[in-house]
Amino acid sequence: MTNKEKEAFITLDPEEIPTSWYNIQADLPEPLPPPLDPSTMKPINPTLLERIFAKELILQEISSEPSIKIPDEVLDAYLRLPRPTPLYRAKRLENYLKTPAQIYFKCENFSPTGSHKTNTAIAQAYYNKKQGITRLATETGAGQWGTALSLACAIFGLKCRIYMVRTSYQQKPGRRIIAQTYGAEMFPSPSDQTNFGKKLLKENPNHPGTLGIAITEAIEDTVTHEDTRYSLGSVLNHVLLHQTVIGLEAKKQFEQIDTYPDVLCGCIGGGSNFAGFCYPFMKDKLKGKTEAEFVGCESKAVPHTTKGTYTYDFGDTGKMTPLLKMLTIGHEYACPPVHAGGLRYHGMAPSISYLIHKGYMRSVAYSQTEVFAAAQILAKSEGWITAPETAHSLKFVVDEALRCKKTGEKKIIAMNYSGHGLLDLASYEQFLTNKLVDYAPEKIVIPTFSR
Repeated sequence: MTNKEKEAFITLDPEEIPTSWYNIQADLPEPLPPPLDPSTMKPINPTLLERIFAKELILQEISSEPSIKIPDEVLDAYLRLPRPTPLYRAKRLENYLKTPAQIYFKCENFSPTGSHKTNTAIAQAYYNKKQGITRLATETGAGQWGTALSLACAIFGLKCRIYMVRTSYQQKPGRRIIAQTYGAEMFPSPSDQTNFGKKLLKENPNHPGTLGIAITEAIEDTVTHEDTRYSLGSVLNHVLLHQTVIGLEAKKQFEQIDTYPDVLCGCIGGGSNFAGFCYPFMKDKLKGKTEAEFVGCESKAVPHTTKGTYTYDFGDTGKMTPLLKMLTIGHEYACPPVHAGGLRYHGMAPSISYLIHKGYMRSVAYSQTEVFAAAQILAKSEGWITAPETAHSLKFVVDEALRCKKTGEKKIIAMNYSGHGLLDLASYEQFLTNKLVDYAPEKIVIPTFSR
């Protein structure tokens, strides 16, 4: 039996952890379209963002350096998550599907909060602490990001306030309790803590909330408290940068077994886990060294890349952010409260949007009932209960593996296993009792902005 065949978990020693993040902006064919100041419709002056973000994060946001050193304090925190995380050969899933394809998962589900989000939460908390900031404000949808930032703030001694989409606040109490256990404040959004939240609650006391609304509340909180900066869990360049520790490790692990993926996939809400896993491999594609396929997997309820438009749009509902050039279904889009699988954001990370627009990546969309069906296949074969978000990419993996079964192709399929579903059992119960409702928007209105 070869080393490739006998390995279940492909691991790296702690000293093999990457010491720098990879910045894809250095290798893109052209610079990304700049964020625009909505008041002038011209590229925004980065110094104007210093009231919102830590200065070092702004520098990373606009950097074109190919790599950025990971601070020792962040590396130490990574090692204690722990990192490096394993690469897992899902052989029982392969056997269940009777496919000749090989399936690999990069296991980000072993984090204390259960997902990949800690990779950037730790970095952002560190840079804010270093600058002397004492408090962070943020939003969260299904709660993975909120719990991650609350842990990071506990590690570095920062206060943390989180605005959680009201539907998830009610449906997923486990993540709220975890964040509060770490010491964070958490409020259902829209909330009575901000002027924007109060306005919406006055119009509709039972407003289910959206991620765009929660972002507006977090930014309003930030600009009204001098000791506070805003922290974001996805979309922006510096966030995706921090997540590349995932893909850098995965490249080393595939090299260890003398293998290179034919297909790489991940779920896409704002794009952080997909980019973090794929970008170190995408570097090879941009340089003409691989023909690997890159597939982002989204929800049909929020089809931001499959039905969205590549245009400038606000990052939040209240129009407090700069305009970003991205694939979007509009900052006023309201995700239905029946949606159990996360991935709620109306837009997509500008760099992923660019790569999809230019044809380097593609995307697919699935309904929540079919992703939970794929999740049940994984549970029956491997015993793993996956996060609903991750189940979107798992659905693609199952479909691709079955396609290979028909064609006889022995493809190497790699997926970022971005989070476990042990805090999402209420959604599984809905699926198992046939109470999940599929949803796809009939009409999407995309705002237009002229420069």
